[in-house]
Amino acid sequence: MSTAKFLQAKPIVDFPAVEREIAELWRAQNTFEKSLENRKGRPQFTFYEGPPTANGLPHNGHVLTRVFKDVFLRYQTMRGKYVPRKAGWDTHGLPVEVEVEKELGIHGKEAIEEYGVEKFIARCIESVFRYTNEWERMTEKVGFWVDLDDAYVTYHRSFVESVWWALSELFKKGLLYKGHKIVWWWPQGGTALSAGEVGQGYKTVEDPSVYVKMPLVDEPGVSLLVWTTTPWTLPSNQYVAVRPEYDYVQVKDEEHGSLIIAAALRETIAGKLGRELPIERELKGDELLGKYYVPPFDYFYPQYKNLEAVTPEGDKVKALWRVLAADFVELDSGTGLVHEAPAFGEVDYDLHRNTIAEYTNTDEIPLLCPIGPDGKFDATVADMQGKFVKDADRELIHKLRESGVLVLRENYRHEYPFCWRADDDPLIQFARPAWFIKTTARNKEVLANNAKIHWLPEHIGTGRFGDFLRNNVDWALSRERYWGTPLNIWINDETGNMQAPASVDEILAKNPNAFDHWHAAKKENPDLNDHLIVHKPWIDDVTWTEPGEPGVYRRVSEVIDCWFDSGCMPFAQWGFPHKNQEKFKASFPADYITEAIDQTRGWFYSQLMISTLVFDEECQKRVGLDPVRPYPHPFRTCIVLGHVTDPDGKKESKSKGNYTPPDAVMEKVAQEFAVVEADQCGVTIKPGQAVIAREDLEALDLKPGDMMTTRCAANPDKPIELAMQPGKKMPRRVIVLAPEDREKTGAQVNSKGVAIKPNEVMWLPPSERILVESSTSAAPGADAFRWLFLAGTPPWSQKRHSLGLVRTIQKEFPLKLRNVYAFFTIYANIDGYDPAVQKGRPVSDRTVLDRWILSELALTTQAVRENMDAFRAYEAAQALNNFVDGLSNWYVRRSRARYWKSEMDADKTDAYATLYESLVVIAKLAGPFTPFLAEEIYQNLVRRPFPDAPESVHLCDLPQEDEATIDRTLSEEMAAVRNVVSLGLRVRTEHKLKVRQPLHKAEVVMNDAELQQRLTPYLDLISEELNVHETVLTPSDEAHVQYVCRPNFRKLGPRLGQKMKSAKQAFSQADAAALRAALLDKGAASIEIEGEAIALDPEDVEVLVEAEGGYAAAGDRTTVVALDTEIDQQLLDEGLYREILRRVQDLRKDLDVEYTERVTVCICGSDRVENVLTQHRDSLAAEALIGDLRIGGPCLDTCEVRELELDGETVRIELARSGQ
Repeated sequence: MSTAKFLQAKPIVDFPAVEREIAELWRAQNTFEKSLENRKGRPQFTFYEGPPTANGLPHNGHVLTRVFKDVFLRYQTMRGKYVPRKAGWDTHGLPVEVEVEKELGIHGKEAIEEYGVEKFIARCIESVFRYTNEWERMTEKVGFWVDLDDAYVTYHRSFVESVWWALSELFKKGLLYKGHKIVWWWPQGGTALSAGEVGQGYKTVEDPSVYVKMPLVDEPGVSLLVWTTTPWTLPSNQYVAVRPEYDYVQVKDEEHGSLIIAAALRETIAGKLGRELPIERELKGDELLGKYYVPPFDYFYPQYKNLEAVTPEGDKVKALWRVLAADFVELDSGTGLVHEAPAFGEVDYDLHRNTIAEYTNTDEIPLLCPIGPDGKFDATVADMQGKFVKDADRELIHKLRESGVLVLRENYRHEYPFCWRADDDPLIQFARPAWFIKTTARNKEVLANNAKIHWLPEHIGTGRFGDFLRNNVDWALSRERYWGTPLNIWINDETGNMQAPASVDEILAKNPNAFDHWHAAKKENPDLNDHLIVHKPWIDDVTWTEPGEPGVYRRVSEVIDCWFDSGCMPFAQWGFPHKNQEKFKASFPADYITEAIDQTRGWFYSQLMISTLVFDEECQKRVGLDPVRPYPHPFRTCIVLGHVTDPDGKKESKSKGNYTPPDAVMEKVAQEFAVVEADQCGVTIKPGQAVIAREDLEALDLKPGDMMTTRCAANPDKPIELAMQPGKKMPRRVIVLAPEDREKTGAQVNSKGVAIKPNEVMWLPPSERILVESSTSAAPGADAFRWLFLAGTPPWSQKRHSLGLVRTIQKEFPLKLRNVYAFFTIYANIDGYDPAVQKGRPVSDRTVLDRWILSELALTTQAVRENMDAFRAYEAAQALNNFVDGLSNWYVRRSRARYWKSEMDADKTDAYATLYESLVVIAKLAGPFTPFLAEEIYQNLVRRPFPDAPESVHLCDLPQEDEATIDRTLSEEMAAVRNVVSLGLRVRTEHKLKVRQPLHKAEVVMNDAELQQRLTPYLDLISEELNVHETVLTPSDEAHVQYVCRPNFRKLGPRLGQKMKSAKQAFSQADAAALRAALLDKGAASIEIEGEAIALDPEDVEVLVEAEGGYAAAGDRTTVVALDTEIDQQLLDEGLYREILRRVQDLRKDLDVEYTERVTVCICGSDRVENVLTQHRDSLAAEALIGDLRIGGPCLDTCEVRELELDGETVRIELARSGQ
């Protein structure tokens, strides 16, 4: 054997271990840094990293986004661009505060202030980087190259001052204001939320809804009937709204007297009540305007029932509890009369303000609100004081029933918002003073900017995101919280004048001693974080005065929405405009960003809104952006990713346990479980077994009885092997062990028993946790994980995920490519092939198979470049997938004899040169997709024979297609050949004809007669693939098949309606062959149904192929293949030989016999078996590398033996290796 030029690759390896070696190589060689340094001075490709929060562990959604970020950044680098990637950390806001509250066991603002704001802020800083190591480890594992050493951090002084500058710009433009508005309010957290935050927290809930009557003051026995899904707002009722132009009716209800409702809803309401509602009179909505009624509760009624409002004319009217006109009243639900509680509804509040604005005594008209910022009733509602509003519904409904005004109670299922970071806390709409950004003043500009963005998918820009922008409301910016960028508004406590400084230096220019309190605190505690100079509580002590103006400027108390922070990152990551002006100018706008779809109301929105409002043309010129950046900015292209789900399409949830952690895919197949008793789960347990939930068994990609290494977290050095079994209706993430096995591991039953939640398991004491780990099955690794996301479905589709799904898709590309790569290294080493010396002949002189695969390689290169340039990673991945499938299942398989032959002639050299080139080019093309495998192949196949080549595949330029090798005619012919083979194999599968069973003949019929004739040179190849003695190209009228056309009921049904029955008969009587031909040739046909000519397109018709007797067939729109199914004795004997050959080859494989090693084989059986083997003796010896073949004996002394039943015959195979 020649000296090996390459390391021999294996088809199956410990993928995470190989990837760790590659990652270590990149670290040792500074490959990422070199990929940047080498491209400096080239055109820049700019990317913005949406900052994650590191106070929680990374999950599969974060892996998804990192994959889609990395794939295009690696690609653009290999395209020759300079691609800096600055990491970032989102460190402010509710996500951090909520987590710290949980750790401290407190909840709400009062508890925080009691704990101490300064101490709370210190805990927030500790929290934000708690899992930084895990994030960085995941980032490296998945292969995402990003500069973590120079990451921007949103709480750092330079970032905060940039945010201050943006707010100062908005203040100067008159776009920042304080208003009293209805906001979505988080009572437990004591702060308002923005529309984007609210949009992320909706859940489907079931709330009580009530129909309540409100008696008219001047019409005894007559009541207005209103409906509401928020009974807790009824004590605050101030008005009832109707639509003046609607028709209303007064109906008689036998239980509740006369009720006024919308005429259109009378039957619906009667159906709900289960009784007739006869009409007493009809009236228009405008006839109800101004009528007074009695509210359902009297908490405010005695005090305000006689309160009068004064009109400009001096007339006096009762201010409250009267009917008003409103155009928002609809008839899709309810009663057509709307309960108005202005303190708790945006449209209610607007109606109230517009109504009282007409009065001269506006300030005397109250806003009825018996609820405090904590969401609890105050002393006004004495009998429920201190009760949270959502908890008061039942008691309020009881009071309505007792007072006789409750007409009907129902449950109402609807979407309702909860806090996006504390998902058990419902939000309420609440009248509250807050600071707003007047985004509605620039809606036209924002929509124009959005229209220029390249959205993928396109409909996001015009649909989901565009709709959000078109329905935009002013941004509720301020938060009455603690850990966030302080709102940089200082108000003079005497004059009321306001200022918005943009930096610490600007404040120091006003008062050099402004930060004395901070410096004193720093002196007392030198470890105090320097960045806290711009944070609460120290910033709250910063004041100044202005010459000639009385009073002191003091900061407002609020911090800002953390989404504003992240939206400022395009410039704040550089500290712009206070520093790094040139870096910002070079990186604005971004060429590309990507995150998941929920960011349409989060980071995508905040970036676009801030950039549009701040960077208008005047601002750009003032800060030196030359030339002025046109729309779109701050990003040009955005891929909106779908969410990661479990295999059933349900959202992954750590608390529910339907979640496969990233490490189970990228590190090791393992999962922690809480130990429980068998009787707690209703299962029986035997020693040597472990019982877990069926879903957990499937999540680990196990079958019942599979052995797993099991160890207690407290005693990791005491592992035992247990057989995994599924338990019926077992909770997720719990495990039952036999008592003796628990004793062996040192495990104890967890104190919570089966009530333990899956996300609580990791916090149990080590003695109560069991780690189940596979010692025999390696995790698929990062490349496979990346391939699942890149090639499984389009980016914006739902991403179903599990260990089993990753392993399945791994077989499509990564494993096929590895198999071809391993095949090459094995045989190239056997033959001493050296790509530096043996170049192969010119492509034009090589075999048709070589020319075909090189043509496909060039076309694939072209497709990858075109699709990746257009940000279509999924389509590019499919091109790679298709090529490697053709390389593996067609080129290599069809070329094996060339590699196996003994002489190293020109043809064999061509085969090696062709396969070598294919592997090297594919490794480079796959670099952005599967960076670890690409690097492994490159290091072995390129760096070993060519030491002067670039150090890494990721330092190479992307291959350019070789136009000279593209042969589209050949590609078309080979595609047709492969399709014929595919259809022929489908026939065998559908009719249970084993592939190893030879047949006499295959007939091929194609619509394209010219292409059919071009397949003549490939007939022998087709015969080999289909294992038939002869392949015949047959005219359609001579084929042993006939066609049947049927109507596509799903497509035609809506068009034909009642004619579908006639259509079925018309199709059965039609000339199916002619109908099929017309559809194929012209793309259209027609058929007469009930005397009418009905136009048809190919989607309207299902064409089936039926074979004549003795044949079986399959077809598609272009081709039909029919196989002769008559099998005589000769064919049966050939099939028996092929089965025996296969079993000998399987035995070689089972024994790990070397590829070049000749063996001794003895095969015994019946006369038929031995006669068949005698006829094929030479072929068997050659194909199975048998040096000594004995048919019928003598038997071998020392050997491996297999006894088999094949085609009704008993066959004994003995195999001995050399030296046995």
